[in-house]
Amino acid sequence: MDWIVLLPPILAIGLALWTKEVYLSLLAGLWLGTTILVGGNPLMGMRELIDQLVAVFEDPSNTRILLFSLLVGGLIALVQASGGVNGFIEWASSRGWGQTKRGAELLAWMIGMVIFVESSITCLIVGAVNRPLFDRLKIPREKLAFYCDSTSAPVCMSIPLNGWGAFVLGLIAAQGVTDGAVGLLASSLVLNFYAIFAIVFSLVLALTGWSFGGMKRAEMRALETGALIRDGAVPLVAAEIVELEPVPTSGSKARHLIVPILVMVGTIFFGLYVTGEGVIMQGSGSTSVLWAVIAAVGIAMVMYALPGSGKDGAALMNPRDSMALVLKGSGGLIGMVVLVALAFALGQVSRALEMGPYIISVVGTEWPTWWLPALIFIVGSFISFTLGSSWTGFAILIPIALPLAEGLGLSMPLMLGAVLAGGVFGDHASPLSDTSLIASMSAASDHVDHINTQLPYALSLAGCTVVAFLIAGLVM
Repeated sequence: MDWIVLLPPILAIGLALWTKEVYLSLLAGLWLGTTILVGGNPLMGMRELIDQLVAVFEDPSNTRILLFSLLVGGLIALVQASGGVNGFIEWASSRGWGQTKRGAELLAWMIGMVIFVESSITCLIVGAVNRPLFDRLKIPREKLAFYCDSTSAPVCMSIPLNGWGAFVLGLIAAQGVTDGAVGLLASSLVLNFYAIFAIVFSLVLALTGWSFGGMKRAEMRALETGALIRDGAVPLVAAEIVELEPVPTSGSKARHLIVPILVMVGTIFFGLYVTGEGVIMQGSGSTSVLWAVIAAVGIAMVMYALPGSGKDGAALMNPRDSMALVLKGSGGLIGMVVLVALAFALGQVSRALEMGPYIISVVGTEWPTWWLPALIFIVGSFISFTLGSSWTGFAILIPIALPLAEGLGLSMPLMLGAVLAGGVFGDHASPLSDTSLIASMSAASDHVDHINTQLPYALSLAGCTVVAFLIAGLVM
């Protein structure tokens, strides 16, 4: 009966994709998990469910991410009301950027490639900057969410000068690899086939306009009817935030968007440097992103209160109005924060049920060695997808994959690349992933629609990745 530990995340994901009701689906999966955890008593399972939700906030990293998610809404509301988004569109238009469907999609891809300091920040900036352009060109919100998601985890793990790199280096060092840890990580990056395929594939889609499956239907809907979301869809950000009009004193200046974003990106590096005690790659990602969004909100409020920031030399808005917008924007993301908290709680329960070690025990290692990289990728993909966390997949599999490679004489960079690829797939494709949730929020897309349109692409890339690891296992 050990297999029942797989049921909670599978139930949550299956119900969400079938019913399109993600909140109740997560609660159902969580309740099943806590009921199993307490020995099968559903009433005690409900009590444990509440305890697990409270325990989410006992982890400082989780709490920082939840606070970050709230303040993101405040920042979005501020830059919308300031006219900064409209100003950026006018500034970009004067330079010929984003005037066509191809141009807008390429701009989204390029911004995602440049902002690699933190996956959540990538999703936020790609969505905030490009949503008005996509809306004007009648590109569906699902497509924007795809670009937000496809340039977050894949890019952050491919350019690991961030918390991702620090976390993986720590796991490598824990296996006794100290002097060559950075070199091993660097060597594995070119073998992280899923991340490479996801980045290249999204660029090809931007250049060619090709699509299939649910994404193609969404694009046809937007083109033929002008509907950016399907009838009955519920965007993961309140409509009043997305449709917030600039204040009357707005001068639609691009700097009202650009400066807060630059401050946010700069503060990420500062935060990683400080929390890493001088070593950026050892810094805390969750602390840095929280500092970054607080700094961006603070700078925006100061900027908008200065004389000359609005029309005719007046201030754009006073601090009281700015704070009201921050609170309004944060309130618009309550639903998204609840989803993140539920996803965290389900991950806790899955770990308590020891789902990862169970999967490893079922799969075993009695395979020809050339299969092992592909096998590690498949197992890592399943773990990360069902838990909604690439980092959990890394933590479970790196201590298994590296000693296995050393003992069997396999390429250590290849085995590490397989672990990283599996984690990135899970982060990219899972409806429980925080980056997928933030991508839906930033693009103002229905979350289930985002997953349904992106999943065929992700599964296709995963299939190509399996083939690539099989070939690499034979030749390396």
